[in-house]
Amino acid sequence: MKIAVMGAAGRMGQELIRAVAAMPGCSLSGGTEPAGSSAIGRDLGTLAGLDSLGVAVSNDIAAVISSADAILDFTTPHATSAFAKIAAEHGIVHVIGTTGFDAASEAVVTDAAKRTAIIKSGNMSLGVNLLAALTKQVAATLGEDFDIEIVEMHHRLKVDAPSGTALMLGEAAAEGRNIALGTRSVRVRDGHTGPRKAGDIGFATLRGGNVVGDHTVIFAGNGERIELTHLAADRGIFARGAVKAAVWGKGRASGLYSMADVLGI
Repeated sequence: MKIAVMGAAGRMGQELIRAVAAMPGCSLSGGTEPAGSSAIGRDLGTLAGLDSLGVAVSNDIAAVISSADAILDFTTPHATSAFAKIAAEHGIVHVIGTTGFDAASEAVVTDAAKRTAIIKSGNMSLGVNLLAALTKQVAATLGEDFDIEIVEMHHRLKVDAPSGTALMLGEAAAEGRNIALGTRSVRVRDGHTGPRKAGDIGFATLRGGNVVGDHTVIFAGNGERIELTHLAADRGIFARGAVKAAVWGKGRASGLYSMADVLGI
């Protein structure tokens, strides 16, 4: 299976290169960076600390996408929207780990999924997707006597908040409670906020150091508390999940899928 990596020079891009290179039956067909990047023309293998793979980083996005069976995309919402349109035109599997989408970008991806298979998830790891399934189950079991708070911490360079994973966990909790997250989430607390409203789902965002990704879902009741936690120590878990998603997506009908579909949970 020929796989291309979008944003190949970034930290996740390099992890994705290594994951594709290590996956039997897969090969790197290309990688992209924006015009002006110092990585353009560099070999994908040496860029990621591997032996030369004989494939260079390019800024010819259309050519890279059209020559692949699948693309792996952990870039930005604006870039992902552009990639989605091109991938849909050619029927290329599009694996999206990008976070921080607004409504317009989400609409572009949803439209593209009518013409090709897209696997989109705020987190590609097995552990986090199991955490989401457990969060939904616990939220459905416990009533509003248990308050739900989601705490996440990432490295100092992360630009969006709450994290895509935190929002995914919030959606799982909301689905378990049969409520709409958009109307019940609390993203910021500052000053005199008054008492907590029953049924709200709160988010707390921490940034610092080189933390890969820590997420905890807290169910706080009277006299007891349940905490579900996932700690990521290696970005490779996300990269390996993304490659698995690409392989799973080959030959699938057009549609918008999640890692829960890939993992069968």
